[in-house]
This record gives sequence, C-alpha cells and structure tokens, in this order.
Amino acid sequence: MHFVVAGAAGFVGSHLCERLLADGHTVLGVDNFITGAERNLAHLRGNVRFSFQEHDVCRPLTVDEPVDVVLNLASPASPKDYFEYPLETLDVGSNGTRNLLELARAHGARSLLASTSECYGDPDVHPQREDYWGNVNPVGPRSCYDEAKRFAEAVTMAYHRKYGMTTQIARIFNTYGPRMKLDDGRVVPNLIGQALKGQPLTVYGDGSQTRSFCYVSDLVDGLIRLSLSGEPYPVNLGNPHEMTVLEFAEAVRAATGSQSAVEFKPLPTDDPRRRRPDITKAQRLLGWSPAVPFAEGLERTIAHIRGQHAVGV
Repeated sequence: MHFVVAGAAGFVGSHLCERLLADGHTVLGVDNFITGAERNLAHLRGNVRFSFQEHDVCRPLTVDEPVDVVLNLASPASPKDYFEYPLETLDVGSNGTRNLLELARAHGARSLLASTSECYGDPDVHPQREDYWGNVNPVGPRSCYDEAKRFAEAVTMAYHRKYGMTTQIARIFNTYGPRMKLDDGRVVPNLIGQALKGQPLTVYGDGSQTRSFCYVSDLVDGLIRLSLSGEPYPVNLGNPHEMTVLEFAEAVRAATGSQSAVEFKPLPTDDPRRRRPDITKAQRLLGWSPAVPFAEGLERTIAHIRGQHAVGV
C-alpha cells in the first residue's frame, strides 16, 4: 500500500515510517521540521520505497503518486514545544488537519488522525474510556494543544459524515522510546537525562499524579491496525499499566544506577492528576494490546539516550 505520513520526522512518525517500510509498504514522509529532526529519518533515506517532502501541511499538499492511507501525526506534541508554538499548534490542528483530509479525499484514501489523551483533560472519570467527554480547560496554558486536537477530531468526523470518507481517530496516551527529544519537557526524557547526568530528578507536585507509559513499537502497531479498520470513532491506544511519577522516577534511578536525589517542584497548571486508558475497545476491534514490558522498554530508551549524550546530541 501507499502511505503518506505527516509528521514523519517526529518521534512517533519516524518509527511509524520504519515499521511501514519493514512491512513492505511505500511511504511518503512529510514534515516541516518545526519540531521534527532530519536525523530521525536518516537511516531510511536509502530505501527505494521511501520518499520525503519538506512541507508545512497548513498549506495544501499535492501528491502525484497513488495514496491509500494518510496518517496525520503533524503537530507539536510536548508542552515545551506547543508552549513555544501555540499558534502553529492551533493552525496544524485546524488547517493542517483539513488539508490532509482533502488530500485523502482527492485520492479516495483512508485518513487517520493521531489525537491525544489530552482530549480528556484532567479527568473526573478513571480509567478513561472513549465515551468520556473530558474535563478540559479551554483557556488554560495547555489549551492550544488540547483544543487543536479536539477540533481536529471534530473536523475528521465532519469529513466522515459529509463525504463518507473512511477515517479513524487514535487517542494516544503517554508514549516513550528511542528518538524522543531530550529537551522536550516530557517526563521520560527529562528524568532519564537528569539521571544519566547525575542531576536532581525533577518531580512536579508530590509525584502522586499517575501516567501510563506505552512503548513506541506497541503504539505504532496499534496505529497501523486502526488505520486499516472501519472504526470512525475515537480509539484509545496506550498501556493501561499505571504508575505514579514518583514511582517512575525511582524506576529510572534504579535502571540507570544513578545516585540523583529527587527534587520536588510546583505542579504545572492543569497538569492531569491521573491518566490511564481503558483499551477494551482496541482489544475488541483491533486485537491489540501492548506487548513490550515496561522494564524492557525503559532499558532500550535509556540505552538510546545514553548514546545521544555520548555523541553530544
């Protein structure tokens, strides 16, 4: 099949391109490098089934080759990035999403939106199911990302209903693995980087807030399965194994052999207190569940970040 992957140079996007090529598909990667990195795709450049177009999807995208599936991962995804680029984040969630839907419509292709668990906000329902409408602050500091994704979901459903397009929506929960940006402000690269440098481990609040960490290869498998399904409504993709941020910090300290102390800082505004996906729908519709154990995924991620530190990335 012929896939277009928008946001191809990002953390998840690059792994997705890699997996699609390994499965024998043809991939056109698209990215404007606002937060993605060319080095994430360097190992794919020699593959005859991979091509790349530097392009901002907030402008219409034309593809001359056949297109079977459009995968929309084009957005800043970490607080550090969307705080720096709030207007660009809103733009790619609105105009960018619509342009990618138009591309899919022109080719009669499927279109998958990579949405987010942030659509649930600071949830009052736990674990989070797809039929929960969320508790999102529409004017808070995180709203540029949360509302961009919520709008992207709405416009995706509008194209599905108006044009009969085959569309999918993935609500992605915390994902980790190699190629995460070291300075993106998310808990995994933050704590691993600090541990490897012998710096204090920054934990916000008292560390009792929870997250559920899914290894990137598991997420990619779920995205591909969903993209080939007939389910138009949101599907959670994440690992239901829940742990506190403080427990995660202790796991990082043990896995790295670090002697770093934990340093507590004030909790950011609107930071979710609990986050765990209910993946019953994904299990039922896609036959999908995460397979990589947390300890194994953590070791792989630490090894990659240690290697980046060694070469000064």
